[in-house]
Amino acid sequence: MFDALYIAVTGMQSEKTLIDNISNNLANLNTPGFKKTRVEFTDLMYADSSNSTSDIAKLDSEVKMGMGASITSVNRDFSEGDLKATENPMDLAINGEGFFEVELGNGEYAYTRIGSLRLMDDGFLSTVAGKRLSANINVPLETTQLIVNKDGLVQAKIADEDAPIELGQLDVVKFPNQQDLDAIGNGMYLANEKSGGALYSQPGENGAGQLVQGFIETSNVDLVQEMISLVVAQRAYEVSSQIIRASDEMLKITNNLRS
Repeated sequence: MFDALYIAVTGMQSEKTLIDNISNNLANLNTPGFKKTRVEFTDLMYADSSNSTSDIAKLDSEVKMGMGASITSVNRDFSEGDLKATENPMDLAINGEGFFEVELGNGEYAYTRIGSLRLMDDGFLSTVAGKRLSANINVPLETTQLIVNKDGLVQAKIADEDAPIELGQLDVVKFPNQQDLDAIGNGMYLANEKSGGALYSQPGENGAGQLVQGFIETSNVDLVQEMISLVVAQRAYEVSSQIIRASDEMLKITNNLRS
């Protein structure tokens, strides 16, 4: 009887984590470049269905009963979100796989798919979070138009100049296991041993996505799917709580019989 209580608790704890995860996905439905996460479950250890020493129980001693559920991991889904036109030349999106590399200011680098850019006071291109692109592209003050082609070449049109000047090259970074990147907030990720080292490519080469100027990538959260998952998680949570109530009633009956 006590097993039912403990098993139900594992189910409620697991479903709570799932509901928390769905809530975070839904909260970031309109966050540019956000990548949803999903919870992976597993069943727990199995035990003999009875500890009794009776002859009948001995016949069933090989019967195993599961002891509940647990969370194995929370994985990030890096599938692409839709591209939304903004007509802002400072907005870049990666149409395909890959990340922009930015400097964190402490000698480390982070990676993001949010290509909403701005100019720092010193003229260098940075993200809206204030992190400079590692390509170190400096835009002259006299620039009248910034041009980024699909291959990552950055050019600027200068007043009184006929031809645009080249400012630099933006590369796209890929990882052997991008789902293992560590999220640090603001749409940025850090590489680690599981994700593997950064692989630099010109946009459009080696499976890397091409750049699209004047677009941003929306989140890849599917509102309908998340709502369905939320309903299922809530029902599973309720069922586990009902098991606890039923077990409690049976324990009361047992105690009353003993008395």
